[in-house]
Amino acid sequence: MNQRLRSIEWVGDKVKMIDQTKLPLKLEFIETDDYLVIADAIKKLKIRGAPAIGIAAGFGIYLGVKNFQGDDKEKFKNLFENVCEVFAQTRPTAVNLFWAIDRMKKTFYSNIKLGTDELKKKLLEEALAIQNDDIQMCKTIGLNGSKLIPDEANILTHCNTGWLATGDYGTALGIIYTAFEQGKKVRVYVDETRPLLQGARLTTWELMQRGIETILITDNMSAYLMKLGKIDCVIVGADRIALNGDTANKIGTYNLAIISKFHNIPFYVAAPTSSIDFNIKTGDEIPIEERGSEEIVEIMGKRIAPEGVKTFSPAFDVTPNELITAIITEVGVIYPPFEENLQKIKESIKSRD
Repeated sequence: MNQRLRSIEWVGDKVKMIDQTKLPLKLEFIETDDYLVIADAIKKLKIRGAPAIGIAAGFGIYLGVKNFQGDDKEKFKNLFENVCEVFAQTRPTAVNLFWAIDRMKKTFYSNIKLGTDELKKKLLEEALAIQNDDIQMCKTIGLNGSKLIPDEANILTHCNTGWLATGDYGTALGIIYTAFEQGKKVRVYVDETRPLLQGARLTTWELMQRGIETILITDNMSAYLMKLGKIDCVIVGADRIALNGDTANKIGTYNLAIISKFHNIPFYVAAPTSSIDFNIKTGDEIPIEERGSEEIVEIMGKRIAPEGVKTFSPAFDVTPNELITAIITEVGVIYPPFEENLQKIKESIKSRD
C-alpha cells in the first residue's frame, strides 16, 4: 500500500477523498471544489470517521466561500455562516465536526478586518492546520496507547478507526499499528460492524495491507471469544466524549463494553481531545443520529428483509463511563475518575488557548 495514501487531502485547489462506500472492492476517489459535494459525501458516509469528518468540513467551508467576489463584508459573512450551517447539519453526533466548524469561525472572525482575499487565505491555512493537527494527535495517541499493549496480544476492535477515519494513522487502529511496528505480536479480531460493515469492509482491508494478522468475526461472536480466553483487550474509537467520560461511538460499542466488563477484559477508548465535548456533562446530552431503514433492510444493495418492515437505526450508542478502563488521548492515558481528570484536561487546554 502507498504509505502516503490518505482518506482526504488537499490537492491543488481541490479536495481529494477516497469514496469509502466502494471499499474494499474498488479504490475510487472523489475530487471536487464544490462544498456541497463534500457535505453530501459526509452525509452518505463516503467520507467518515469523526476526525476525517472534521477535516472535510474545514476544507468544505473554505471551498464554500472561495469564489466570493468583492469586498462586501456583510454578504461575505452571511455566505460564510450559511456554508457553516450546511456542514453543521450533515451529522449530529461527531463532535469533531463542530470542533472544526468552531475553529473556522474563530479564524474568520479574528481576521474579519482583513480584505476578503486575505481572509480566504487564512481560512485555507486553518483547514490545512486542522488536518495537520489531527495527524500529529493520532501519532501521539499511537505511542501513548501502545504502552498498554502486551508483547503478545489478541485485540478486538469495532468499526473503523484507522487512517481511513482520520487525517492519517488512526486512533484505535493507530495504537495497533504502533504496537506492531514496535515488534509486538498482535492479532486483531475485527467485528463486522453492522449495519454498514465498516469492520468487514474497511478495518480488515487496512490491517491486511499492513501485514497484521486479522480475523473477521460477526458482531454476535464477541462474548463467546471472550469466554474462550481469546481476547486480551478491546480498543475502540469515539465520536463524542462527555465531561464525565461517557462515550458515543458506533452502534454496538455499548454491547462490547458490557461483555468486556463481565469477562474482566480491559476496554479502552482511543480519541483525540478534539473528540471531548467539554460543554456536556453526561452522555445523556449527546444527540444520536438515526439513519435510514435501507441500511438495515439491505446489505450492499441487496434486500434481506420483507418490504414494509419497520426499522430502528441509530448510528451510535453511548457507553457509560463505569465500563471504560481508560481513555487514550494525545495528552496521555486518562483513568477514572473521569469527571475529575477530564476537567483537568479542559483547564489545561483553556490555559493553552
